[in-house]
Amino acid sequence: MINLHQHTSLLIYCREPSPRLQYISQFIFAEQLGIESVLTHHKDYFHAYEGARIAYTDEQPGEDIFWIYNHPLLFEEDIRQQEIFVEACQDFPCFFAGEKGDFPFDIFAASFYLLSRYEEYLPHTKDMYGRYDHQNSLAFCKNFLQLPVVNIWINELAKVLQQKFPDLHYLRPGYSFLPTYDIDIAYCYKGKGLLRNIGGFMKSPSAERLAVLAFLKKDPFDCYSWLDALHDQFALKPIYFLPAGTQRNQYDKNLSPYHFFMWRLMKKLGRKYEIGLHPSWASNSSQKRLLQEKKIVETAAGRSVRMSRQHYIYFNLPEGYERLLEADITDDYSMGYGSINGFRASVASSFYWFNLRTNHATLLRLHPFCFMDANSFYEQQQTAEETKAEIAFYGEVCKAVGGQMISIFHNNFLGTATLYAGWRQTYAAFIAQAQ
Repeated sequence: MINLHQHTSLLIYCREPSPRLQYISQFIFAEQLGIESVLTHHKDYFHAYEGARIAYTDEQPGEDIFWIYNHPLLFEEDIRQQEIFVEACQDFPCFFAGEKGDFPFDIFAASFYLLSRYEEYLPHTKDMYGRYDHQNSLAFCKNFLQLPVVNIWINELAKVLQQKFPDLHYLRPGYSFLPTYDIDIAYCYKGKGLLRNIGGFMKSPSAERLAVLAFLKKDPFDCYSWLDALHDQFALKPIYFLPAGTQRNQYDKNLSPYHFFMWRLMKKLGRKYEIGLHPSWASNSSQKRLLQEKKIVETAAGRSVRMSRQHYIYFNLPEGYERLLEADITDDYSMGYGSINGFRASVASSFYWFNLRTNHATLLRLHPFCFMDANSFYEQQQTAEETKAEIAFYGEVCKAVGGQMISIFHNNFLGTATLYAGWRQTYAAFIAQAQ
């Protein structure tokens, strides 16, 4: 035996090169386990190597080699309906299982299927907003939407590989918490002008509205100073996603970005925090508008914008992400559902988007969220008290797998509006335990 490339921790043999296998092996080993891996389809090279080895094949590779029996998915180039049977593998769900090999299922193919959002490229029904309906998803139908199974699988793989190859040493990312905010409606009354406020008062007379407009009381959606104190107390580094749509419609109801109050808010937040673009609903049908909104936020905040999260979590694959790449967005925080909480891509870690249409990995980094206040309140019909247990659950799940928990809150939930009474307290209690 000869010793090849001492710096290579893990050598993976496959029958032919594959961009899909290259992508998922990079995610599992380099990003999640902190070890270098190299793919090869040269048998002699593979069998001469003295370090840790994985054979990703449909044939028995020989002794002292870890064998994962491969499903054909990663060697295909098209998109087709896959036959999937979800079953129990020890204490977690899995699919693409085989009767052969040293691991109970094809972790590479199954992880790729979930991270690439393969099912969202297949024919499916959309929800009332034209989005991918979560009820179509494998995770929802098979009751594992609340689990980051990809992280669970990787942790299990790491355990059995270390038993086989004791010299393997991992460097894992570890748990972290990232609070994020969508500023859909910056203020309840402030800055909305005489006609809009008169109309609102006629529909719902309110002494609070008059007090805010007379500068005698803070706007009920103005929670920004309160959040500043919370971030300082717990040394948090949040991201604010700011809208800059210039046309009002059924879904885009914020102040004009050119309004003094909105411009000042963007400038203030951009001076202290990381910020991203919250593209308007209208921008989904206009790349020109998307670029315009990005430029507005950059100008107001005085810094470049490379992050985004879609308003109403409205996007479809692959067009939605292709448009972001064209706009020089490098990091998107929309990977989750706008209709239910859980792990849309079944993972609690960021990952690069793989475009199935071109069959290649991209440089767009996706940061999945698992909890959004609007889902709990509007879709799941929960009270602030009921949500305490839900958000705590997601925090503990992410901690258990060493993942990142990303939460979404809206400023209107964290202010003093009567409709959202108790939500500020729920959030503060969670922040205290999320560290």
